[in-house]
Amino acid sequence: MRLPAVDAVPPPSGDSLPDYTWARAAMVARLRAQGITHPKILAAMNTLAREQFIDEALRMRVYDDCSLPIGQGQTLSQPYIVARMTELLLSANNPVKRVLEIGTGSGYQSAVLAQCGCSVFTIERIEPFLAVAKLRHRALGLLNIRYLHRDGFNGWPSQAPFDGIIVTAAPASVPEELIAQLAPEGRLIVPIGAQGGAQRLTIITRTQAAFHCQQVDAVNFVPMLPGEQF
Repeated sequence: MRLPAVDAVPPPSGDSLPDYTWARAAMVARLRAQGITHPKILAAMNTLAREQFIDEALRMRVYDDCSLPIGQGQTLSQPYIVARMTELLLSANNPVKRVLEIGTGSGYQSAVLAQCGCSVFTIERIEPFLAVAKLRHRALGLLNIRYLHRDGFNGWPSQAPFDGIIVTAAPASVPEELIAQLAPEGRLIVPIGAQGGAQRLTIITRTQAAFHCQQVDAVNFVPMLPGEQF
């Protein structure tokens, strides 16, 4: 079985490893070199079998530092972006226990958050994605994730407030409904901007008196779309 090339790190001697152990370790080493330091995130991404979140035909590239298609015009984000967004979220001043994720997709980002100890509430507008992600999570024993099929722009008001909200697609502007569902000192991580144009990963923190907005990295996400698909 051919394993994915990751930073030219050779696999261990002996038989090839169908569980991609060496490739996963190489990915984590690369994340450290890229500046990711949060121990829970590195441990989670070293533990989770990322190859289980993508079609078999693309598994040779699943540990490369790139995004991969998952169908319906959606993607599995590159490992660095998953780690970076999670680290920005978990670096809030207050403990981040309850997290709302907008855009379940393959289920990998939810799994990383859950493996980091968060209670995850994930929303997906494309129903088949949600069903498959749930099966993947259950197979991995991740029971601290709840699921909702709906338009992500509306958030999940019945479960609000959230210590953190992470959005895995890019709206043109910050969705007001999501800001309203942040707990005091809560943090929203969202890529803002049009597809193909300038997008910036943005941190919005709710303080006692206002909202503080900080733009960080230039990114390239699929657009955040309204409505539901079945």
